[in-house]
Amino acid sequence: MSLLAATVNYAALIRPLQVLVMVIALLFFARVMRVAAVEARPVDPAPKERRRRRSSPLALEFLEPEDRRGERVDITLAAVIGRSPDCDVSLADTYLSSRHARVAVDEGELTLEDLGSTNGTYVNEEMITGRVHLERGDVVQVGGVLFEVVR
Repeated sequence: MSLLAATVNYAALIRPLQVLVMVIALLFFARVMRVAAVEARPVDPAPKERRRRRSSPLALEFLEPEDRRGERVDITLAAVIGRSPDCDVSLADTYLSSRHARVAVDEGELTLEDLGSTNGTYVNEEMITGRVHLERGDVVQVGGVLFEVVR
C-alpha cells in the first residue's frame, strides 16, 4: 500500500510542475516573438522639421536700413550685434548700444538675448528679457535696425 501512495503523491507533484514549466516556456517564447516584432519594425526617420533645421540653419536678413535690405547674416555659433567695431555685426546706428544683443545657435536652435542695451531688443515688436528662442519669420529689432529670421 505504501508503494501505491508514494506513486500517487509523486504524480500529483510532477504534473503541476510540468504545467508550470510549459507556461514559463510559452511566456518566454511570446516575449521573444514580441521583441523580434519590435526590432523588425522600420525606424521612423527624423521629422522633416528637424532635418531641415540641421541642413539649412536659420540666419538674419536685413529689412532696415534700406541700403542693407536683403543682406544675410549667417550665424554659425554666436554673433554680437552692436555699434562697437569689435562686434561681429557692427552697425553705425545711434540707437544701438556698443554691445547691444547676442544671437547664438544653441543645440541647433537660434536664440537672442539683450546684453543690457539702453533701448532694448525686440522680437515681433515685444521687448525681450533674458534669452528667447527665434523662429523663422520672426522680426528682430535692435536700435533702428530690423532683421527677419530666415533659412
